[in-house]
Amino acid sequence: MKRVTIGFLGCGNVGSGVWNLLEDIAPQIAHREGLAFTVKKALVRDAGKARGAQVPLDVLTQDPAQVLDDPGIDVVMEFMGGEQPATDYLLRALANGKSVVTANKMALAANWHLLQAQAQAHGRGLYYEAGVCGAVPIIRVLADSLQANRVNKLLGIINGTTNYILTRMAQEGKNYEDVLYDAQRLGLAEPDPTADVEGFDAAYKLSILSSLAFHAHVPVTRIYREGITNITAQDVAYGQQMHLTLKLLAVAKRDGQLVQVRVHPAFVPDDHPLAAVSGAFNAVFLQGHACGDMMLYGKGAGDMPTASAMVSDLVQAARATPHRHPTFANQAQAPADLNFDCDWASVYFIRLCAVDRPGALAAIAGCFADRGVSIASMMQKSTVVDGRVSLVFVTHQAHEQSVMRALRELDPAVAALGSVIRVEGLES
Repeated sequence: MKRVTIGFLGCGNVGSGVWNLLEDIAPQIAHREGLAFTVKKALVRDAGKARGAQVPLDVLTQDPAQVLDDPGIDVVMEFMGGEQPATDYLLRALANGKSVVTANKMALAANWHLLQAQAQAHGRGLYYEAGVCGAVPIIRVLADSLQANRVNKLLGIINGTTNYILTRMAQEGKNYEDVLYDAQRLGLAEPDPTADVEGFDAAYKLSILSSLAFHAHVPVTRIYREGITNITAQDVAYGQQMHLTLKLLAVAKRDGQLVQVRVHPAFVPDDHPLAAVSGAFNAVFLQGHACGDMMLYGKGAGDMPTASAMVSDLVQAARATPHRHPTFANQAQAPADLNFDCDWASVYFIRLCAVDRPGALAAIAGCFADRGVSIASMMQKSTVVDGRVSLVFVTHQAHEQSVMRALRELDPAVAALGSVIRVEGLES
């Protein structure tokens, strides 16, 4: 039996979940893996705080050195979140010869190159399965299971809070602000929801996923990001009438050395596998040149799903000899030969408030045509408000810059922009 001593950085909901899971599953891990785990120290801010696990007081400490510098601790598990001081603590743990298990997508996306270099320099492991999609093993699939594939497309619902909000808006016809308030009241959204609703959380995760999928570092700074705060109940309802479902989507595509990486609201057809992913669940749909299409689905957050992924990484860290790391050049910047596409081709859902008079539609269509944007379908609502009606267009595939230029050139006396939302999963 191999005995492995662990140090915790933090012991909140996820740390308590790991503690409870280790106690619950210890006999099975001992039988299946020949491993016995002991948590020696857990760094906390307040030793007297109530926790979701019965952690003995002598395990708790407010001194980081008791976790980071103790030669008797083999693996450090980090539950703090945020870029700092988590990054510095992880670098220090690795320098002291300890492998690291973390769910901290922000620290990893911002400082992956530093953390991996430190781990490799000291022969230690860096494990982060729980950083993306909680219990869904997407990191391991990309790193270990698709070696025979070139992944050329990845579409992900990788933020549970926004998926919960958009699902409620679709099911109940509620406004964004009302559903956000409910999500905060239920603890599904933070008091300050910016990281989730503005797409930052999904962008960190997409940086990790796209780097692994494309075997090249994709910095989070190269990801186009747009949140859901301007989505209206009207947009969601009109999309439903056109058999489209709205998601906050992480999109990564590669064609040779040309890549596009973006996070934004997007409609998908109702018959697309991602359309059925509701509530706080996560899913990643990907396409490999040999395996074809596949989708991984499951709980993307919560103490126990995250704990599940972290304990799995703990087992990997304990038995790996040697530890494996991504083989691409993991540096601060993207490789010089990787080109980022800022003028991607997509289908577009466009809602306009147009004057209710003859010739308005022809003027709008002509403006689109002048920029090479072709209309695939149109829906006009009969209700007239202040002399204007809602027009909804779905385009054929068009380039981003052409669509945006056409919208800027619309005569405001004829039509005002209500919303523009990209559509994935339609070929035209």
